[in-house]
Amino acid sequence: MSETRHAIVVDDGNTISYSVSAGTNPPVVILHGLAGSSREFIPTARALSPRKVILVDQRGHGSSTRIPADTSRAAFVHDVLRVIEAESSQPVDLVGQSMGAHTAMLVAAVHPDLVQKLVLLEGNEGSGSAEEHVALGNYFHSWEVPFLSREDAKDSLGDGPLTQAWVADLEEREDGLYPRFDADVMVRTISEVAVPRWAEWESINTPTIAVYADRGLFTEAQKAEFVRRGRNVTRVDLTNASHDAHLDASEQWFTVLREFLTAT
Repeated sequence: MSETRHAIVVDDGNTISYSVSAGTNPPVVILHGLAGSSREFIPTARALSPRKVILVDQRGHGSSTRIPADTSRAAFVHDVLRVIEAESSQPVDLVGQSMGAHTAMLVAAVHPDLVQKLVLLEGNEGSGSAEEHVALGNYFHSWEVPFLSREDAKDSLGDGPLTQAWVADLEEREDGLYPRFDADVMVRTISEVAVPRWAEWESINTPTIAVYADRGLFTEAQKAEFVRRGRNVTRVDLTNASHDAHLDASEQWFTVLREFLTAT
């Protein structure tokens, strides 16, 4: 499967980077979570072969503009719309994890004509407190960068699935390795994601699956309420999986995704 890298400059001057895996239409567009990048979903893209898959580095992440002035939800949605318009002449299947699920949900609400199927992995209408956001920022600021090597980063951050993805994604500079995101931008971004968007969620008629992990971020009450208030949503649960189930329950994730996207 061949992959090519692309970039577009959106209306506010920021650059959005994304990769395209050649294949059959309609495309599958995949959006990563906070502090992640499209690299995390390369195995997912390969598992979806022979479909065309577009992996987007959302603003503030990966190879896209690192410190955008605008971290509003509207800006993230607009970026995805621009990528879809650039790469597809027909509606796409839209997939997102965590923050990316929130973005995908809003894209489907704003432009239902562009999304034919919607997949939300460990996503909801928006939640989180200011205290949690401060703690997250403090954690990212605590990283002793630059790391001298990936082994050094692994020793510092740990060896879990998410930290492995962070280590693999570190950017190499002359003086060492750095994360491909800015801690303060992450806090501003997640603060916007935390605002509940029930009206948008309840407006979506697009066929949707809400995929949750048994060791994920949300309580059973939160999961049940979100699914109950959706119009055309089916819930799927993954076992022995974390919030980053695409990394630590990948085979289950691939199976659920393929079955939903190929169903007629």
